[in-house]
Amino acid sequence: MTTLFITLVTALLFDRLLGEPRRAHPLIAFGRLVQWLEARLYAGNAFVWGQRLRGGLAVVLLLAPLTILVWFISQGHEIALLVNVLILYLAIGARSLVEHACQVRDALLEKNMPLARTRTGYLVSRDTAKMNTQDMARATIESTLENGCDALFAPLFWFLIAGAPGVLFYRLANTLDAMWGYKTSRYRDFGWAAARLDDVLNFIPARLTAFSYACTGKFVSAIHCWSTQAGECASPNAGPVMAAGAGALSLQLGGPAVYHGQAQDRPQLGTGSLPEADDIDQAVNLLRRSLGLWLALLTLVWGGLQFA
Repeated sequence: MTTLFITLVTALLFDRLLGEPRRAHPLIAFGRLVQWLEARLYAGNAFVWGQRLRGGLAVVLLLAPLTILVWFISQGHEIALLVNVLILYLAIGARSLVEHACQVRDALLEKNMPLARTRTGYLVSRDTAKMNTQDMARATIESTLENGCDALFAPLFWFLIAGAPGVLFYRLANTLDAMWGYKTSRYRDFGWAAARLDDVLNFIPARLTAFSYACTGKFVSAIHCWSTQAGECASPNAGPVMAAGAGALSLQLGGPAVYHGQAQDRPQLGTGSLPEADDIDQAVNLLRRSLGLWLALLTLVWGGLQFA
């Protein structure tokens, strides 16, 4: 437990001090590998299950060898600690997420709408060309809440459960979902396996994240919104996270958005006022308080084991 705790805290410190690597992030190289394999396995004329099998094979080929390799390397006592710290550090993107959110906030406060739309586009996959201030504030807050799970709490969870191999497997699967998990004509079937795997891996972390938001925000409102609104969302994991987060902040999130040129009428989440630029700080602070809660609980567990 001591090694696990030291590794986790060290990786979080690296992320806080250094952020994500500005150049040559391993996930960029992985993304190129994903595109290379997709070009060889995707078959536009295949039947539904044929396309799903091809996508499933791609998931196995991309995840299994790398996960096994990291497991093998992490068994060496001399380098196990270094490997664990490095993998967890690279899997966490908390500082980058906060920086992107704050950049949107700054552009909105400066009333630089073109820049704000560009920076919002770095955070979300929806179309930003016609967004107004509230649209961009809402999109940024939603991204901060949802990616708080994907880029922070889920990696921490899988590291605690399965060490470096577990967090690597999760992060690569999450990246595949980000690339293939769209319900477009190309990826609806080919990306089916990647999307379902991400749903499974995020099921528990998403609910832990939602409960963390509730505990560090407006608890009653967060639990109410989670229990009454999350089921209306298409995503089984984003629903609890964003509904609880919206309730914890007393903000109205969700609603209409445009993805890849197609308008989607998403359910309304949360309660209270419509988000403005200043409310982005609320979401960032909620994320930080939730991380503080996790660290406090882990410290108590670690301290208890030391004196047991």
